[in-house]
Amino acid sequence: MWRIFGIFILLNILIFGLLSAGVIGYIPNLDDLENPIDKYASQVISSDDKLLFTYSQSDDNRIFTDYSQLSPYLIQALVATEDVRFYQHSGIDIIGLGRAVVKTLLLQHESSGGGSTITQQLAKQLYSPRAKNKIQRLFQKPVEWVIAVKLERYYTKDEIINLYLNKYDFNYNAIGIELASHTYFNKKPIDLTIEEAATLVGMLKNSALYNPVRRPDLTQQRRNVVLTQMVKAGYLSEEEKNELISKPIKLDFNRANHTDIPAPYYRQHLAMVLMADKPDRRDYPASWQKQQFIEDSIAWVENPLYGWCKKNKKADGSNYNLYTDGLKIYSTIDSRMQKYAEEAVREQMAYLQPIFDKEKAGKPYAPFSSSVANEVDRLLANAMRQTDRYRGMKKAGFSEDEILKEFKNHKTEMKVFSWKGGEIDTVMTPWDSIRYHKSFLRAGFMAMDPFTGHVKAYVGGPDFKFFKYDMVSTGKRQIGSTIKPFLYTLAMEEGMTPCDQMLHVPQTLITETGQEWSPKNAGAGNVGEMVTIKWGLQNSSNWVTAYLMKQFSPYAFARLLKSFGLKSPIDPVVSLALGICDASVSEMVSGYSAFANRGIRVDPLMVTRIEDSYGNVVGTFIPSMHEIFSESTSYKMLDMLRAVIDGGTGSRLRRIYNLKGQMGGKTGTTQNNSDGWFMSFTPGIVAGSWVGGEDRSIHFDRMAYGQGASMALPIHGLFYQKIYADPSLHISDDGIFEIPEQFRNPCFEPDKYSPEYYQNNQPVEGQGIDDIFD
Repeated sequence: MWRIFGIFILLNILIFGLLSAGVIGYIPNLDDLENPIDKYASQVISSDDKLLFTYSQSDDNRIFTDYSQLSPYLIQALVATEDVRFYQHSGIDIIGLGRAVVKTLLLQHESSGGGSTITQQLAKQLYSPRAKNKIQRLFQKPVEWVIAVKLERYYTKDEIINLYLNKYDFNYNAIGIELASHTYFNKKPIDLTIEEAATLVGMLKNSALYNPVRRPDLTQQRRNVVLTQMVKAGYLSEEEKNELISKPIKLDFNRANHTDIPAPYYRQHLAMVLMADKPDRRDYPASWQKQQFIEDSIAWVENPLYGWCKKNKKADGSNYNLYTDGLKIYSTIDSRMQKYAEEAVREQMAYLQPIFDKEKAGKPYAPFSSSVANEVDRLLANAMRQTDRYRGMKKAGFSEDEILKEFKNHKTEMKVFSWKGGEIDTVMTPWDSIRYHKSFLRAGFMAMDPFTGHVKAYVGGPDFKFFKYDMVSTGKRQIGSTIKPFLYTLAMEEGMTPCDQMLHVPQTLITETGQEWSPKNAGAGNVGEMVTIKWGLQNSSNWVTAYLMKQFSPYAFARLLKSFGLKSPIDPVVSLALGICDASVSEMVSGYSAFANRGIRVDPLMVTRIEDSYGNVVGTFIPSMHEIFSESTSYKMLDMLRAVIDGGTGSRLRRIYNLKGQMGGKTGTTQNNSDGWFMSFTPGIVAGSWVGGEDRSIHFDRMAYGQGASMALPIHGLFYQKIYADPSLHISDDGIFEIPEQFRNPCFEPDKYSPEYYQNNQPVEGQGIDDIFD
C-alpha cells in the first residue's frame, strides 16, 4: 500500500512537473503570465464625460477598470460567493477541493459545492483551451491548477480579483465589469449598490441562465443566494439581508453593440480616420479615385488625427492599435446634443417617408423617377453587385445569369428596415429587398462649434444597421443654392454691399465655348423691379445670383470655394453659381462656420486628446483655422443670411418652430428635387443637413416636399427646439451676434433704427413711421 501510495505521489510530482514545464498540456509562457490581459477595448468619452462607445476585437469587448474603481460590495459579494477562503490559499483551496471530491466521488452528490477558486476560474478564462477529447479533459483541471499557482506567484490578491472581473462575459457584448455595470445599471462599477453588485456576482455562475433581462425572477433568487453568502462571510447582517432580498431587480438596461449605440456613424468615421494607412497611389487604381487619393494625401499631411495610430508608436516601438490598446479617446461629441440630433433626424424622416411612399405608390418604376423608368433593372443590378451575397456567389463560381436568377426568384427569410418597428421579419427575394431599401430617403446632419471646430453632433443616416453609408463625411452630393452665400461673399469682398440694386429680370451669361446660359427662376417675384442684392439672397433668386456671376470670373469663384473647404473637383463654369459641384455635409458646415466666425473658417475637430491605458496623454489636437474673407465682409454676409431666416426661404424656423433667437441660414435644392439642403448658424452653433434618395433618380416629383425648406430644414428646427429645452446644456435662444459699432450698418447707410436718425428725419404729414422704417 505504501509502495502504491509512493508511486502515486511520485507520479503526481512528475505530471505536475511536466505540466509546469509545458511538456504536456498547455501552459502559457512567462511573458503571457506577466500580462494576461493586455488587449482592452478603447473607450470614446463624450465632451460631457459620458462613455459613448468602445472599439474592440469582435470577441474581446472589454474596458479595463482599476481595482480602486470597484465597489467594495462587488469584492465582498465575489469572495463570499465564489471563494470564501480566497485570502488564505495560494491558488488551490485544499479544503474546498477535498469537499468536492468527497461529495462527488464518495457521496455521489450532484452539487459538490464547487472546488474552483477565483484564481482557477481566472486561469480557465485566460488560458485553458476547450477540451476536445478525453485526454485533454483528463489534464484540463491539473493545467488550471498549475496556472492558478503561477498566477498567485505573479499577482496580488487584489490584482487577481481585478483581472477576473475585467475578463468575465456578462452577455450582451458586455465583457468585463465596466461594461456590465453600464449595460445593466447605467453606472460605474464603483457606484453599484449592494443588491446591484450581488446581481452581477450572481451572474458569474451562469450569465446565460441568470439573465436579469430575460429571467428576472430566477436572477433575483440567485442574487438573494449571494446576499445570504455575504451574511455567512460576515459582510452583511441578517437584518440588512432581509431588507435587501425583498427589493426587486431594477435595471437601467443599455445594450452595447455597434449598431444600437450613440453616434454609430461617428464611430465608424473616427475608426476609419484613426486607423488610416498612409495613402499609396497603387491603392487607388481607378481614374475617378485620383481625387480621393489627393484628398487622403493632403489629410495625411495636414490632419494630425488622420492615420494617428499608424503615425505614432508605443514604448515598445509598435504602432497603436485602436482595438487592443485600451486607449481613452476624448471626443468633442456632446452626448445630449447627439441624442437630440438623432431624434430630430428620426422624427423628420419618419414624417417624410410616408409622404414619399404615397407619391410613388402604384408606379411601376418606384421608387425611381419616371425619367429612368426604362433603367430600373440596370440600377437595381448595379446595387446587387455591391452586396455581400453577390460577392459570395461570384467567389463560389456562379455566373452573372445564375446570380441574377437567384436574386430575383429565391425568397428567403430576412430582416428589413421599417420606420414603424425599427426592423421587421419577412420573406422576400434579395432583389425585392434591394428595391425596398432603396425606397427609403437618406439624411445627414452635423452640428459644430463655429469657433473651436468641436463637432457636437454627427448623424450620418437614418439607421446605421441598414444604411451604413455615411452621408456626413463620405457621401457627397450637389449643393444647390447653399453655394450662393459663397458667391455673395466674393461680391462683398470686391466692394459690393447688400443694398446694391439690380433690375430683377432674366440674366444671360456666355460660357467659355460661346454658348448662352440663362438660368430659370421658379416662382420669381418682383419681376421687372429694382431689387437689392440682400433681397436676392433672402429669396434665393437665381437671376440675382446670375447677375453676380456676370461680374466675376468663374475661376476666381472656384478658387474661393476651395478656400471654403470644398474638396471635390470644381469646374470653373458659369453654372457653378447654382451649386452644380458636390460637397459633403461636413465640408459645408466647415464652410459656413466662417459666416459665424468673422470670416475665419474652422475645420471640424472630432477629438481633443488621447490617453494610453496608463492614463498618459499621447495625443492632443487643436482646431485648424483659415482666414477666408475680411471682417467687414463677414458682417455684410451676416446681415443677409439673417434675413433668409427672418423673412426669406428659411423663415419656417420662425413660423413653425417658433425659434426667436438670432440666426442665419440658407436653403438649397438641386435639379429635379434630388437633394434638399439646409445650413444654419447661431452665435454658438453651425449646422448642416442633407436629405435625398440613395440615387439622384430617387426624389420627390413635387417641389412642395422636394425642396430643402421642406426636407432638410425641419431637422434643424427640431434640433434647436430640443437643445434649447435642455437646461443642462446652458444654450439659450436669446444669444446675439456681437457686431462692432463700425460694422453695424452693412450697407454703409444711415442706421434707420438709431435714435439720431429718427430725430433728424421726422415724418412729414401723411407719412407714417412704418414707411420710414421700411
